[in-house]
Amino acid sequence: MSEVIDNRARRIRTLKDIIKHLHAGHSPELVREQLRQMVRETDHAEMVAMEQELMAEGMPVEEIQSMCDLHSQVTRDVLVHLPASPPAPGHPVDTFRRENAALTETVARMRSVMAKIGSMPEDAVPDELLFEWRQSFNDLMDIDKHYQRKEHTLFSRLERHGIIGPSKVMWAKDDEVRGLLKRLGTELQRQNLSAGEAKAIAMKFAAPALSAVEEMIYKEENILLPMSLNTLTQEDWAEIWASSPQYGWCLVEPRQGYRPPSAVLPDALELPSKEAIQFPTGNLSLEQLTLIFSTLPVDLTFVDADDRVRFFSEGPNRVFARSKAIIGREVQHCHPPKSVGVVDQILSDFREGRQNVAEFWIEFHGRFVHVRYFAVRDADGKYAGTLEVTQDVTRIRQLQGERRLLEYDAAPAVA
Repeated sequence: MSEVIDNRARRIRTLKDIIKHLHAGHSPELVREQLRQMVRETDHAEMVAMEQELMAEGMPVEEIQSMCDLHSQVTRDVLVHLPASPPAPGHPVDTFRRENAALTETVARMRSVMAKIGSMPEDAVPDELLFEWRQSFNDLMDIDKHYQRKEHTLFSRLERHGIIGPSKVMWAKDDEVRGLLKRLGTELQRQNLSAGEAKAIAMKFAAPALSAVEEMIYKEENILLPMSLNTLTQEDWAEIWASSPQYGWCLVEPRQGYRPPSAVLPDALELPSKEAIQFPTGNLSLEQLTLIFSTLPVDLTFVDADDRVRFFSEGPNRVFARSKAIIGREVQHCHPPKSVGVVDQILSDFREGRQNVAEFWIEFHGRFVHVRYFAVRDADGKYAGTLEVTQDVTRIRQLQGERRLLEYDAAPAVA
């Protein structure tokens, strides 16, 4: 056993040396030949371990991210693909894989349309061809549901097993894909496109976006999902399965078949629902308190003094989806890498007493959203955590004049 461990450690060290040479500007062809000679027994899980060790040694995540696709291209044809037994139909990995297959088919449809446009003379593109291109693009935008489930349910469970590389590197690559698709969507909204303009869009915007989508599919199928199957427990998969529906499904629905045993499903909060909780200004039962939180027109999330998520409210119209998998997770891991610096700045300013409130307002999916962060302090002023308050204020911004008489905006649904 010790010999196996030593061999694995040696291979990881070899990989690190080769990747460092790649980062230093050595020829990818030279690196590919070195890999063929030196790491024939290496699997993708060891690539993940190598990247984590590089991060632990101080290599910036952004640098690893920038070289991530080149790593993949260089190692794709030399690393060993370990066979994996297929999970049960409806298992989270089964759903991820079927979504990837549907995304691959959608990318192929879009490439087919682009090929037709590429062979056209310099006239206006027929409306039916543009419609087909835009329709396949709209289908592809379903990918955000896939990415959100991965980022908020799968990554959080891997972190509990000490595997942080995917959430730091892959999430950043997900955001790159989102950005490329967003720019492509803007271009595809242009009217009366000539064949020349459409060809330019295909080359400049569509081709990089589709390649990025395919590259992430490859990484998930050959690195992330096999590693997750080898690492996570029944309890982990039960929590992922239970938390997944709130993010939705990408192009396909989960199959029937998998359902974790009730013994490993996430435990509910076991407190007497009728027992009163005494506050300085009155008392409420757990049931009443839960109903109040679900009725408030704001979304609440509380992060404790150790930067771990401890609570979020569950209303019917949350602005940002939340999964129970984030409970106990470091809040920095709940945000894409590009925004972690802002998160750390807010927490540091609150913890050191330099600030008490931070607020932002953004356009999000057609809504105007107000996000505020409040430092929570005890009676002595000691920092106890941060409260995030998110509210859709689209309608509030549109109010004018006064309303002094009782007037209901809509009748409630009759049960």
